[in-house]
Amino acid sequence: MDIHFEEGVLSPSATDMRPEPPNSLDLNGSHPRRIKLTAPNINLSLDQSEGSILSDDNLDSPDEIDINVDELDTPDEADSFEYPGHEDPMANRSSGQESESIPEYTAEEEREDNRLWRTVVIGEQEQRIDMKVIEPYRRVISHGGYYGDGLNAIIVFAACFLPDSSRADYHYVMENLFLYVISTLELMVAEDYMIVYLNGATPRRKMPGLGWMKKCYQMIDRRLRKNLKSFIIVHPSWFIRTILAVTRPFISSKFSSKIKYVSSLSELSGLIPMDCIHIPESIIKLDEELREASEAANIDMKLKEKP
Repeated sequence: MDIHFEEGVLSPSATDMRPEPPNSLDLNGSHPRRIKLTAPNINLSLDQSEGSILSDDNLDSPDEIDINVDELDTPDEADSFEYPGHEDPMANRSSGQESESIPEYTAEEEREDNRLWRTVVIGEQEQRIDMKVIEPYRRVISHGGYYGDGLNAIIVFAACFLPDSSRADYHYVMENLFLYVISTLELMVAEDYMIVYLNGATPRRKMPGLGWMKKCYQMIDRRLRKNLKSFIIVHPSWFIRTILAVTRPFISSKFSSKIKYVSSLSELSGLIPMDCIHIPESIIKLDEELREASEAANIDMKLKEKP
């Protein structure tokens, strides 16, 4: 079967009149494109007649072309292709730019990652705490020593160390912080205990919501609820007073009787030993400001009482 070239294409007489092949390949590597080429009609006869694939005009190379089809490699899904415009990694290596390799995950790093999670049992259910995300807020709960006889613990809860509600992951942080507070409380308490809630120097956006506090109370073990002897709120704000007034009908009268309001650190020191209680600097500063304001108000009142 003879299939002839299209008119004027690669004919022997038109060798010198061939137009230059179009050079549309982008050698700068900016935007590689696929070019769709249409195969010309060729003569598949085995003689060396005009237009045949064995004709002298089609053998541009002086060397003999010998292609073994069986030895050709065919790409599969695992093969990688190099596209025009992409840098050759070997070229970077020769120019001194080493390609980044994935660092090895060492046993020490694995142990360190395991320490970032704590497994606890709360309410007969196993829970995992993300210790990394709550690391800046672990100071929210601390041990303040003991009072009275025996192992009556003082648990200090500093609200100023709570996360800001503007965080995108606020609910996730508070969920893990809740588990941390409950599990830590169970470790700290052996017998009777009291909670000192440091409410001062805490902006509204850091105050825990009513639902969070209610959940804490409900998740506390029955033994801990029974052994809680006092809940002291230092520097109570109107927000705290309002919440407790609203929730009073929904909590037991026993728990309500345990709540005490304290307006200053000096008043707190008259109730419990302060040797082991850590008071944040912001609360100490607030206490001094409130004391100075109170003294100034007393002076004004005395001056007004004079005739």
